[in-house]
Amino acid sequence: MLTTHNCGELTSKEAGTKVTLCGWVDTLRIQGKIGFLLLRDRYGITQVFLNPELSKEIATLPKESVVVIEGEVKKRPANQVKKEMSTGEIEVSATTIDIISRSETPLPIEITEETTTHIDKRLDYRFLDLRRNKIAAIFKIRSVIYALTNEFFIKEKFININTPKLTKSGVESGAEEFKIDYFGKKASLAQSPQVYKQMFVVAGLEKVFEIGPIFRAEKSHTTRHLTEFIGIDFEMGFIKDEHDVMDVIEKYFTFLLEKLIKQCAEELTVVGVKLNIPPKIPRLDMPEIKKLLKEKGKTIPENEDLDAEAEKLLGEIVKKKYHSDFVFTLGYPWAKRPFYHMRPENNPKVTRSFDLIYNGVEIATGAQREHRLEILEKQCKEKGIDLKKLEFYRDIFRYGVIPHGGVGMGLDRIVEQMLNLGNIREAILLPRDPERLTP
Repeated sequence: MLTTHNCGELTSKEAGTKVTLCGWVDTLRIQGKIGFLLLRDRYGITQVFLNPELSKEIATLPKESVVVIEGEVKKRPANQVKKEMSTGEIEVSATTIDIISRSETPLPIEITEETTTHIDKRLDYRFLDLRRNKIAAIFKIRSVIYALTNEFFIKEKFININTPKLTKSGVESGAEEFKIDYFGKKASLAQSPQVYKQMFVVAGLEKVFEIGPIFRAEKSHTTRHLTEFIGIDFEMGFIKDEHDVMDVIEKYFTFLLEKLIKQCAEELTVVGVKLNIPPKIPRLDMPEIKKLLKEKGKTIPENEDLDAEAEKLLGEIVKKKYHSDFVFTLGYPWAKRPFYHMRPENNPKVTRSFDLIYNGVEIATGAQREHRLEILEKQCKEKGIDLKKLEFYRDIFRYGVIPHGGVGMGLDRIVEQMLNLGNIREAILLPRDPERLTP
C-alpha cells in the first residue's frame, strides 16, 4: 500500500506519528510563503501544512490532482479547530509531496457539493461526480442495502438463486422485450426472473430470492423508469394468501431501516435524511383507496390502475392518517394484472395482488400466483395467451405444485425514495434509459 493511514481517520492520538497519505487535492491555499492543502480520500479530508519549499513546489497544482504526502501528525491549537471544519483536530505537517497524477483544467463539471451542473452532464462524467461527498454517500448506503438484503433473506432461510438473463421468450408482455440475435435464433433479455422463481419454488427449494438485473424495453422518459435496473425478487411456497408475502416484506423493511440507521448514520447525515420505521404498514383495498383519493379530488375509474399522481396523493394521505411512509395497496383489477396472478373465487374481477408504495412511489409488485393448471389455462385464454406455446412454463404445473407467491422490488427505486433523490438516475451509478448507452 502507498499509504499508512486514511484521510479523515487521523485523530489527536496519532500526534507525533509519521504518516503517508494519498488522495486528491480538494483545496490548495498559498498564503504568503506557506500553504495549506486539503487532501481527500473516501474516508474524509485531512488538512496538510506546507512549508515554504513545498508551497513553492506545488503552487500551481490543479484541483483534483493525486498526490502522496509524507509528514508528521500534529495537534491543531484549540482556537483553530472550527466545528464546521471537516479537517478535524489535527493536521499533517508535510515533509515530502509526490505528484502521482496532475489533473487537467478546467474540470468538465462542477464537483462542489452544491453543484449546478445538470444531471445529464454529471452522468457523462460520473467518475468525477462521485468525488462529491453526497453522491459517494448515496452509493455507500446503497452498498449496505444490498448487503443487508442478502443477510435478511439468508437469515429467513431463503435460498439465493441466479437465473438466466437470456431467454427464448418471456412470460411477460413481449412488447417490452429487448429482442436480440442468439446464434441465428430469436432471444430476449429477461424482463423478470418470475418463471424461474416459480420453477425453483415448485422444485422443492420452497423459498428463493435473487438480486439481479432486469431489462424493460419501455420508451419511458420519467424520473422513475429505466431500461435496465436491479430487482430484488423473492418467491415462497406453502402460503395461505398474499398477506404471507406482505408479512415478509414488512419484516424486511423493518430490519433494513433499523440496520441502516445504525450502520449508515454518517452517510444519512450527509444526504440529509432521517429514516422512519413504521410500527405497521397499512394494507388498503382498492375500494377504500379510491374513496380516500376521491375525497381529495382524484377519481380512479373502475378497472384502472393507480397512476403516478394517485400514488403520490395516496402517499400523502397515508403519511398523515397512518404516520407511515409505506402503504400496501391491494386488490388490483384483473384487467391490469398478468395471467398468472390468482383471483379470489368470490370476485374474479380483481386479483390477489398488491403494490407497495413508499413515499408516494410504487417500489414493489407482488401477488399470490395461480398454481392450478386448469385455472391457469383458463386465465391465459382470457388474456389471449396460448399456454401450450409456453410449454416450459406449463410443465412446471403438471407434477405437483405448491401454493406460492412472491414479489419484485426495485432496488434503485428503494434507494431513490429512501433518500428523497427525486430522480431514479441519481440512485444508480450508470443508468440506462432510451437515450443513454454510455459511459
